[in-house]
Amino acid sequence: MLATLVHLRHGLTHDVVAAWFGVHRSTITRSVAEVRPLLAERDCQVNDGVRLRTIADVVAYLGHHPRALMDATEVRVRRPVEGRTGRDRFVSGKSRPNTMKAPVLCDPAGRLLFCGETRPGSMHDLTQARTAGLVDLLLQAPLGVQVLADAGYQGLGADTAGAVITPRPTPRKGQKSLPPSVIAAHHAARKRHSSQRIRIEHAIGHLKNWRILARYHGRREHFDATIRAITSLLSDHQHTDRTEITTRPLKTLPTTPHHR
Repeated sequence: MLATLVHLRHGLTHDVVAAWFGVHRSTITRSVAEVRPLLAERDCQVNDGVRLRTIADVVAYLGHHPRALMDATEVRVRRPVEGRTGRDRFVSGKSRPNTMKAPVLCDPAGRLLFCGETRPGSMHDLTQARTAGLVDLLLQAPLGVQVLADAGYQGLGADTAGAVITPRPTPRKGQKSLPPSVIAAHHAARKRHSSQRIRIEHAIGHLKNWRILARYHGRREHFDATIRAITSLLSDHQHTDRTEITTRPLKTLPTTPHHR
């Protein structure tokens, strides 16, 4: 367990972790392969010890807590071997890096609700949400459920009967002649939406603090289990009650005379 945590937190290779623990590399590889799926199966914790393991669980949870924030995160991965079929599926963005992406959902306080359903980086955020079945789930969700998302999900609000809320699009060139009051109200609405969903950016930032997600060098087929394992650990940390730790009186250390 400790070797797996060191590997995930610091992104060290199995050779380095093996040197630290004084064991063979194969021992670390076997330990990570055994412990990582167990951590991934824990998924995200919410109140009363309930855990959300799928997007369907998240939507059901939103029936009692009707607001969530959504975004997608991309992580650079190893480039597929030249000549392999489907090599371009992982190429994403203008800079053309090889990535894999995962949708992330959290509550308004920034506590993680879900991170998984990983896909190759070439898939658009909107397509990824539809592929994961989010549209059908939100159409069956209770009234009042709201999911705040960025401009990459524009169009999803119409598909989900207004359950997904995206920022208002920027004024087009022909709309620059609008009255200043209308333009000011438009920018104020966009800023208000951005300030409401900033916690999802913080949640993704906490995920990226785990060095293995800065740039993933492992096998791509293990990426989903890796990011889910980190999500479960971070979710447990977010729900840890540290009140007792902060209010516990400090023990006084024995004083010793100073010697030259």
